[in-house]
Amino acid sequence: MTHRYRFISAHRAVYGVQRLCRVLEVARSGFYAWLGRGPARQARAAEEAELVEAIVEIHTGSQGTYGSPRVTAELRSAGRPVNHKRIERLMREQEVVGRHQRRRKRTTIPDAAAPPVADLVGRDFAARGLDQRWCGDITYLPIAGGEYLYLATVIDICSRRLIGWSIADHLRADLVCDALDAAVRARGGGVEDVIFHSDRGTQYTSASFAAVCDRHGVHRSMGRVGSSYDNALAEAFFATLKRELLHHGRTVWGSEAEARRQVFRWIAFHNHRRRHSALNYLSPTDYEHRLTSTTVQDLAA
Repeated sequence: MTHRYRFISAHRAVYGVQRLCRVLEVARSGFYAWLGRGPARQARAAEEAELVEAIVEIHTGSQGTYGSPRVTAELRSAGRPVNHKRIERLMREQEVVGRHQRRRKRTTIPDAAAPPVADLVGRDFAARGLDQRWCGDITYLPIAGGEYLYLATVIDICSRRLIGWSIADHLRADLVCDALDAAVRARGGGVEDVIFHSDRGTQYTSASFAAVCDRHGVHRSMGRVGSSYDNALAEAFFATLKRELLHHGRTVWGSEAEARRQVFRWIAFHNHRRRHSALNYLSPTDYEHRLTSTTVQDLAA
């Protein structure tokens, strides 16, 4: 009906409203009511144009990674009480989209001779406080020329913050040992009794990794062989990293230096700025600050 009203409005000076309404089979009262809402429509159009600018700015600031839920959260955080369906519609109309998940290359090689380690997490990827449960995994970073770097991670399950990581051109146990050492340093050294959950790859079942865990008082936990759901949080982290760094048909980094630089930059973005749906759309760092502040207030009370 709207397009008919627009036609009548554009040609009424030539043919008259009454004749056009009769030919197009619309009521004059309906046309005049639509005409009276013109200023409101113009105001809404101006508001949406301004909103689109804000959406594009947020999307660009996220390096093109944010979809409508995180854009909505960012706008609300800035004091704009927007409806998520409206943001989704505007992004769809402007063809502004986040990045989607890519298939991940398998890096887990189980060691059948390794001594058994219990699953202390049981797919329950939740923690009531920081440094209670960590998880980690290894992923590959494809480099031009068929080469690879490998990234090992340590994530605090409570805050989803990446607290330790290591990048190397090998898959030896040193890779995961260095990542765990980095996480312990980031937490100030006192992490006794924290649970670290991983898959059963040879790096995590190695004697050297077990020794590092023992030295720091970390309890190892491992999921079943071949079950990505048993380490779902770490898998999801890598899926997000690959989705947001390798995109628009690109499948490799041009050089080792470029891969390291972009991964480091993305880790900083992830920890300090990226809004996480499981954290009420706070960044991991903001969530930790809020959690720590609440704990201090509770103790003071």
